[in-house]
Amino acid sequence: MTDGAQRYGGTIISLKASVVICAYTEERWDHLVRSVESVQRQTASPLEVIVAVDHNDALLERVSTHLRDVVAVSNRDQRGLSGARNSGLAAARGELVAFLDDDAVAEPDWLARLAEGYADPRVLGVGGAVVPLWVRGRPKSFPAEFDWVVGCTYQGMPERASNVRNFIGANMSFLREVFAEIGGFRSGIGRVGNRPVGCEETELCIRALRRRPEGIILYEPRARVRHTVPANRAGWRYFASRCYSEGLSKAIVARLWGSGEGLATERAYTFRTLPRGVVRGFADALRGDVSGLGRAAAIMSGLSVTTAGYLVGRARPLAANGSGGAPLAAEAAPTGSSSDA
Repeated sequence: MTDGAQRYGGTIISLKASVVICAYTEERWDHLVRSVESVQRQTASPLEVIVAVDHNDALLERVSTHLRDVVAVSNRDQRGLSGARNSGLAAARGELVAFLDDDAVAEPDWLARLAEGYADPRVLGVGGAVVPLWVRGRPKSFPAEFDWVVGCTYQGMPERASNVRNFIGANMSFLREVFAEIGGFRSGIGRVGNRPVGCEETELCIRALRRRPEGIILYEPRARVRHTVPANRAGWRYFASRCYSEGLSKAIVARLWGSGEGLATERAYTFRTLPRGVVRGFADALRGDVSGLGRAAAIMSGLSVTTAGYLVGRARPLAANGSGGAPLAAEAAPTGSSSDA
């Protein structure tokens, strides 16, 4: 970090950290300002804050002019979140690169908590909890098991530091050397503008573990950020669209790396977390909370729509990867991979 090693919670933190925040629209300017300020107020100061702007010259100019002590870069790669992240990564000088969404605000000890996780030399990346900030309040029928729909930590994720398959993209970090070995985020999977797709983080984490099978992807729930959830993401239309798009994205990951790794977390979620959520919803209804029926119905509907998206995605041809991502699985997967693409 800027002044060398810093002490936090009895741990010496010596990694210099770059924080990348991606932005694409001026409509979220106020959110972006708060996001940048939250990083600049960290108890463990970052080496630099990089704002990567996705194909928006007016926004790039505004960031360059109005945000102090920020490195502004343009996405020169394929349009979308993956390209913007890769452009920010290319500008980063830190040994550790952390990523924060432009509509998320980091807790003051966020970066320090992330950095602490790298005390174990096997750790390749550390991610944290994403807490929803509902602009108009949380809908009573919105199940916690589907908070991933709005980019947040969901019911069923670990409640203590744990080795996981992948992170939620609003709150994650990796050693820079990992990107040097495996490349950046794969284009053609992640979000482009408002299109509600994802899974580029999942694909990257799987790729990292393929390169370093002994590595650890560490989820540290004490490293918290608060993620704004606007009113238009609280309704059924967005819920269904996001679930369907997630199914499409999961199909791409499964075809690239095999359903064993591509769907390992989803199997546990589908056969353990979701049934418990349905039972809990009905139990709440029996205790007088009628919205419990809505939560149970949303879980069943969300699973059905996600499954439909997955089946459609499996039937589609697998397009060639865009610039800025990794090679296709046939080129990147080691001999003896379990890919069923």
